[in-house]
Amino acid sequence: MKLSNKSQALFDLIAPAVAACGVDLWGIEFLPQGKRSLLRIYIDKATDDNAELLLTEDGEADQGRGIGVQDCVLVTQQVGAMLDVHDPISGEYALEVSSPGWDRPFFQLSQMSGYIGQQVALRLIAAVENRRKFQAKLLSVDLENEIIQVEVEGGQVLEVDSNNIDKANLIYQD
Repeated sequence: MKLSNKSQALFDLIAPAVAACGVDLWGIEFLPQGKRSLLRIYIDKATDDNAELLLTEDGEADQGRGIGVQDCVLVTQQVGAMLDVHDPISGEYALEVSSPGWDRPFFQLSQMSGYIGQQVALRLIAAVENRRKFQAKLLSVDLENEIIQVEVEGGQVLEVDSNNIDKANLIYQD
């Protein structure tokens, strides 16, 4: 779960602009695609079930909920202006800003801690027990040793080094 050097540099550059919008930077994906690259930014904010119901200027109900359209617009404007000034991406690029969604991708090991007991999809760099892609129940996250434990079908428990995780995301269950 390590960002490339380019993605890490973009993350460090973008983080203050996102924080200024009152939301958290969940993660970024930078996908060079020939002449036109894609920079996808995921933002999030804590929900508060006890918050008072308010209406935003565009009529959206805001009761301490997660990310709304206005948050995405604000971050797009703020980050877009900052990228225009610093110009860290050569050539054309598309900028997308969204919430992580129900099937949220994980960019840091610490993000997985809040989802213990839930199903995750993993794609590994090197196979563990002859498997590179699988879905499993997240059992534990060891931040100190950078290891997660998952339970695959049949009750088998696997330990996975976070540096061996190419991609991880939550599997939404109703």
